[in-house]
Amino acid sequence: MSGYCDTAPGHPVHASYHDTEYGFPVRDDPVLLERFALEIMQAGLSWEITLKKRAALFEAFEGFVPDQVAAYDMADRERLLANPGIIRNRLKIDAIIRNAGIICALRPDYGSFAGWLDAHHPLEKSAWVKLFKKTFSFTGGEIVGELLMSTGYLPGAHRADCPIQARILAQDPPWRRGAGT
Repeated sequence: MSGYCDTAPGHPVHASYHDTEYGFPVRDDPVLLERFALEIMQAGLSWEITLKKRAALFEAFEGFVPDQVAAYDMADRERLLANPGIIRNRLKIDAIIRNAGIICALRPDYGSFAGWLDAHHPLEKSAWVKLFKKTFSFTGGEIVGELLMSTGYLPGAHRADCPIQARILAQDPPWRRGAGT
């Protein structure tokens, strides 16, 4: 995404995400679920639209706390579908809710979503995609690749000469400790 390093800095929508989140290692399950949800919501849309709706999505999904989202019932689904501030796509909303439940179900064996990611790291991108397709809903190469780049499990979020890359490397992202390509 080398073009992102050219266009995001100083941009009113992209700058903060590029400079403070994209590519930095993530350990927190609500943050991981939010990033997963954002990638799902972005499918077929622009990343800018998704980022513009991010605050509304965060509020609508109650901070992306996996236990809360996993417990959503039909009334919650209808509430989300009626919310004009978010991306209202039933398949995407259902996938986020299902994936929250899967993240909760991973805890007995892995402790957390990050623990599950760590247990399977390092993998090549194609192997990650297969694993995600087997485990989660609404996944594919773009969603999985961007999720894992945005959370530090795959390289490529920033160009080597992007000043943000040095800050990410200082945090020793998981991709530096294994295959990840």
